[in-house]
Amino acid sequence: MRPRESGWELHRAGRHPDPINRTAWETEAALKALLTLIPYGRIGQPEDIGRAAVWLASDDSDYVHGQTLFVDGGMTLYPEFARGG
Repeated sequence: MRPRESGWELHRAGRHPDPINRTAWETEAALKALLTLIPYGRIGQPEDIGRAAVWLASDDSDYVHGQTLFVDGGMTLYPEFARGG
């Protein structure tokens, strides 16, 4: 398997911008516009998903059932995403 085909590469896209989303971060203006859509003020990192997964696997989440956990820095709070962004 080539490194580009690994699951790690897919999850790493948040940390290292990927060619598929180049227009969203390629210029300083584009990156600034993207960050205005994320209330937390930064692009998510693989560690953000990891911390959520560890919490879900822990006893601290034993009363959580049938929920969708969004790990998106608050992006789903924006009404624009209901209409495609």
